[in-house]
Amino acid sequence: MITIPNIKYFFPFIQISTKESVFQSGCIPFYRSTAACGTGDQNVVLGIPSTENTREQINTLTSFIDASTVYGSTVASEKKVRNYSSEEGLLRVNTQYSDHGRDYMPFVDDIPSLCLQDPHSVSEERVECFLAGESRSNEVVSLAAIHTLWVREHNRLAKALKNLNSHWSSETTYQEARKIVGALHQIITIRDYIPKIVGSYAFHQYAGTYQGYNENTDPSISNVFSTAAFRFGHATIPPIVHRLDSQYRESQLYPNLLLSEVFFRPWRIIKEGGLDPLIRGLLGKLAKLQTQKQLMNEELTEKLLVLSINGSMDLASLDLQRGRDHGLPGYNDWREYCRLPRLNTSADMKMVISDDNIISRIMEQYKHPNNIDVWLGGLIEDLLPDSRTGPLFACLIAKQMKALRDGDRFWYENSMMFTETQRKELEKHSLSRVVCDNTGLSHVPPDAFLTGKYPDDFVSCDSVPSLDLEVWKENIEKRTSCGLPMKIENGDFVFCSEAVLIYFCYSGYHLEGHEELACQGNQWSTKPPFCSGTVYYRALQ
Repeated sequence: MITIPNIKYFFPFIQISTKESVFQSGCIPFYRSTAACGTGDQNVVLGIPSTENTREQINTLTSFIDASTVYGSTVASEKKVRNYSSEEGLLRVNTQYSDHGRDYMPFVDDIPSLCLQDPHSVSEERVECFLAGESRSNEVVSLAAIHTLWVREHNRLAKALKNLNSHWSSETTYQEARKIVGALHQIITIRDYIPKIVGSYAFHQYAGTYQGYNENTDPSISNVFSTAAFRFGHATIPPIVHRLDSQYRESQLYPNLLLSEVFFRPWRIIKEGGLDPLIRGLLGKLAKLQTQKQLMNEELTEKLLVLSINGSMDLASLDLQRGRDHGLPGYNDWREYCRLPRLNTSADMKMVISDDNIISRIMEQYKHPNNIDVWLGGLIEDLLPDSRTGPLFACLIAKQMKALRDGDRFWYENSMMFTETQRKELEKHSLSRVVCDNTGLSHVPPDAFLTGKYPDDFVSCDSVPSLDLEVWKENIEKRTSCGLPMKIENGDFVFCSEAVLIYFCYSGYHLEGHEELACQGNQWSTKPPFCSGTVYYRALQ
């Protein structure tokens, strides 16, 4: 059943009918997205004469598929998650609790945090919010579990790389491990996930195969992608968080939970079995099937918890109003953008929506297809074959993925990033392998995004391919006749070729002297530079 709230164009509240809602006050709070400086009415705030300048929203995260959820989107957030005392280039981990010998993410530094506590705990000891590269990691425990998985993967890779290359500094080891984790995010997203969401035909049509880095491609996240199209995922969230035992059966020790029981409750991970039951639940149970008759479950429309708000929220209403807040054009305009036919009548809508009752209710609310919000219009389209989206969202998502891939100078397939041998090794990896390497699971689906029945559709972790890190081993003795150059304080060097290296300074320090050194005969061309003690701060571009 679809409930379309009577959303008014005013802030900071959304007015909702109380007939079918738990919101007895008739409204829920809503805060507008922050406007970018110099857009909308920001000119007035800055004392600039009023000019017609469309309001644009600030994206505080990196747009690239670069594992920023692990490492942060700013230098400041990255510094918080790194372990600078380690010689292995590790990320910080929890010093109070462990998961059967495996690491948890650290807790946030500002305590007491807002995360909810175990109401039945007899101890005053708190379980704080986890600290990750992305602030939303605590929203639900299954999301926190995935964040934890990637922290463990970075540290696993970093330790292995340092073991292979004992001459690497902590900084070099960290950056190389981060580079691999970023590449794995790209591979798993583009190769394993997105084609299943938009369908193989739409992916080929709108994204196609990689043709190399294109400096003219804008890799920014489009407003319609972040505010509408990729929010299709909200309709795939199940109302139950499953926790399964080693045989992928419902756990007797840790029963399933309603989604509303896991919002901002990291204690449920630490005190109730760790990651393994949750990861099995994600692998062994289906996502919610997106249907036209039930787009979003009531755990999200009636019981959504936002820590900064007193009371429950309605995610569907927030999604609709967010699109209006951002000034997104309507459903038909985006269909035209994707070269899909505009829908002008109820009869036209039957081409993409097979349920007559849904069409009737939509037309009753919106009167004309031109008025339909793009988020809702995209959700109610019939799914394309072999996909989880309709034609509009398939277009918008695939186009965005193409831009993120082609406009990224550091995309893993760019020849400057990895050797051909390293790329082949990276492509052996999978999310199933990441699970095997960083949890206690012994059996997984060959493809983590396709579920099946246990044990018939599962394989032993021993048979899941993994990358061979030996191809990252450097043989310094054979690399150059000049030997290793001098290390510098507050900085390091990397080899660009067998005879050329580049020095760099750590964040906050300034390089003085020659950045590049060349091996000439049996000695380096110049003296190494040094990193100035004067700290320079620069704004992120």
